[in-house]
Parts: sequence; C-alpha cells; structure tokens
Amino acid sequence: MQGLSEFINKAMQEWKIPGLAIAIVKDSKIIFCEGFGKRDIKQNLTVTPKTIFAIGSCTKPFTTMAMSILADRGKLDWDKPVRNYLPTFKLYDSYATEHITPRDLATHRSGLPPHDAVWYKSRFTRKEIIERLQYLEPTHELRTIFQYQNLMYMTAGYLVGEIAQSRWEEFVQQEIFNSLEMKDSNFSVEKSQKADNFALPYQEKDDKFEKIPFQNVDVSGPAGSINSNVVDIANWLLLHLNQGKYGDKQIISPSNLSQMHSPQIVIGQPLEYNELFHYFYGLGWWISAYQGHNLIQHSGNIDGFSARMTLLPQDNIGIVVLTNMNKNPVIHTVTYYVCDRLLGLDEVPWNERMHEKYAQAKEATAKAKEQIASARKTLTQPSHPLEDYTGDFEHPAYGILSVEINDNHLTATHNSIIYKLEHYHYDIFVESELGDKPKLISFLTDTEGNITSVAIPLEPTVKEILFTRRPESRSG
Repeated sequence: MQGLSEFINKAMQEWKIPGLAIAIVKDSKIIFCEGFGKRDIKQNLTVTPKTIFAIGSCTKPFTTMAMSILADRGKLDWDKPVRNYLPTFKLYDSYATEHITPRDLATHRSGLPPHDAVWYKSRFTRKEIIERLQYLEPTHELRTIFQYQNLMYMTAGYLVGEIAQSRWEEFVQQEIFNSLEMKDSNFSVEKSQKADNFALPYQEKDDKFEKIPFQNVDVSGPAGSINSNVVDIANWLLLHLNQGKYGDKQIISPSNLSQMHSPQIVIGQPLEYNELFHYFYGLGWWISAYQGHNLIQHSGNIDGFSARMTLLPQDNIGIVVLTNMNKNPVIHTVTYYVCDRLLGLDEVPWNERMHEKYAQAKEATAKAKEQIASARKTLTQPSHPLEDYTGDFEHPAYGILSVEINDNHLTATHNSIIYKLEHYHYDIFVESELGDKPKLISFLTDTEGNITSVAIPLEPTVKEILFTRRPESRSG
C-alpha cells in the first residue's frame, strides 16, 4: 500500500508513539504486515511483525469465541441462566442473580457499572472476585442499558473453564490458538517477558517517552490479558472473514459467528462523526458502519499498550494495529486511513479530529482540577491527629484499604495502589497524582467522634465506596 508507511511514521512522530505493528488482510490474504519504531528505546530494538504486544480488551472476542465453541457443542446455551452452570453465582440484585445469562455477561448489560478498582492490581483470585460480586450495587436493572463491564467478562471466562472442566486459558489455547497457528500468543505479561521479541510498555510524560512497569492482569484474564503479534492476529481476522473457517477446519459455526457480529444491545452514544453510524455491541465486538460499510471492531488499552482489531466483512478486509504506548489515537487514525484507501474513499482528516478531541479532554481535565481547588475551604484543620486516621478499613467487594503515615503524610493503599493524601479541608483529603481528576477522600466519624470509615470515589457512576474500619484496627 503506497503511502501507508509514510502516513504511519508521521502519525507516530506527531503522537509520540515508540513502536507500532500492523497487519492488513484482504480477500483471504495478508497484503501488508510490518513493524515500525522501537519495541525497546534504551536498547534500540526495532518492532517487527513478530513483536509481542499486550492487546488488552481485544481479548474479549476470544472469550466469546470460546463460549460460541461450547454453544456449538451443546454445552452452553446463551440464554439459559448463568446459575445453571455456576449454581452459587450471586449478584446484589436477586432478579439479576436468577435471570442473568451468558449472553448478558458478554454484552455489558448486567446493570453493573465498571467497578474496575475491584480487579485492577487485585490479589484476589478469579473465584474470590466472583464471590464478591454480590456486594456491588448496580446502577440499572438487568438488560436496560449498556455499561462496559470487565468483571462480567472475567465471569464469562471463568464459566468457560467450569463448563470445559479446565481453565479459560487452557480452552482458548487448545481450541483457538492451536487451531489458528497462533504460536506466539500467550495469556500473561510474565510469559511475554520470556519471549525473544516483545515490546516494552511506555507512557508519555513531559513530552518524553517513559518506560512503565508491565501490568499483570491475569486475574481478569478473559477481559484483557492476551498478548500477541500481528502475524498471529492476522490468522484470527482471517477466521472471522471466512465464515468461521481456518484452512480446512471449521472452528465455529457460521450461525454462532453471525451472532458474534450482530448487534445485541444499543450503546446509546450520540453520533460523533458523520462517517460513523450508531454503535452497538455484539458478542465481544463493537458494531457500527463506516461510510456505509459494515464495521466490526474492538480496541484494547492496558498500561503502556493500545490495540485495535477491525473487520469490514462485506469488503473482506481485516486490520490490526498494535502499539506500545498508553491510550493513544494512532490505533484509530491508522485504521481509518487504511479503510479510506482500501474502500476507495476520500481521506477523512482523522488526525486533525483527534487533536481536537484530545485538546477538549485536556481542557475538561484542567477545569475539573480548577473546580476542586476553588471549592476548597481554606484555614481548616483535620479534627484528629493524623494517627487517628490510620488503620485497616474494609469493603466486602473491594477488600482492604490500609491507611498509614509516611513522611508526615497519610497514604492509603488499596490493591497495591498507593494514594498519597494531602489535607483538603476538614476531614477530607485529596489525592492528585494518580489519574486525571483529583480524588477527594472523606474520613467519617461516629457520634463519639471516632473515625469509623473512609469514602473514596473509586467508581465514578455511583456514590463513594465506603470502607469500614475493621474492629481489630481501631486507632486513636
């Protein structure tokens, strides 16, 4: 594809992306497969088509493919209650507990908001997290709204393991990776780092590349732990474009593949650009249309990596873009550039649009910080000495929050994430280093003035998560 390499190099420079790999398949053939930039800046190691990247949530269609294979074999019914397969499964809402189905798990319509802080960097096992789901309040009733939900995908993968009497990883390896000759793909960044050719994760800080630690997401594996390269993913795209067949082998029935690619729930966002149609979610895929062409895709973001897989089934086109940089728009701008070129369309100025979008997001973040700063009541003091705020606080789903004093400051640790707290006003402290928006953390007292609980906004769509002091952990 003439001009594509130049476009990619320019976009990478403009958006400060260390490394990128891309594969394009058309009419059952790989027509482009290349690496760009560096997989390791310090060692000056180059990205090749075989370089392994974390693909984040692009894992989800592998989980629904595993479910579809079990459905083909008569072992899973998409529309029977999950409790048929996991008898002890329980959610906060009793109706949802009895009626939620595997299809609901895979289409983000459980009624639960993300609650990602439950699993992110958690030491709990998959089973332990599933047992804690019953303590998470939903924001909507079952099947009424789309809310992206990694915990339900983790549950779906656990369900695959239970039905197959193995583990999600073993089933996907055996039935999908092995069948598609995906020889370099794996399920853990621990494994990736033992490979000969893997990309390091980076983020942008002060206009420079900064290497960050690999993030182990094994516990939520079915929602986002797969690592792969564009050579392997090209085979995966070919399977989806060939009615569920790879070579001579039918891996999934055309009818179940069609369900994966068909709208199951409306996402309900307003139309952002004229070229794109309304978004729906299928079984593990986002579904829309690009300038009148059926568009099926999924993107993935995990610390230091961004990925996107795209199918244009009517045009027999598949595209995968993998990068080793935190959330970045290049996965989209490159994909749409390829779509425009292969579909013979006028080139849409996606790069300029993304600059505008990112500038608006930065402005919104700056405004949020200003609002929090201006709402602060000055000249107030905490009502207790700092020692009284320390101790272990617990939430039945989120686990333990430990508050300690370090260098005359309070720190709160949850799932090995350390929040450094500065006094904001009264008994409220602020954490402003992690994330875009500062978090206000409130310490609450009983009628005798003892500090009994801590409220933290860990899930933006619900009221603060309340951690209650453990009885043996009373300070002050």
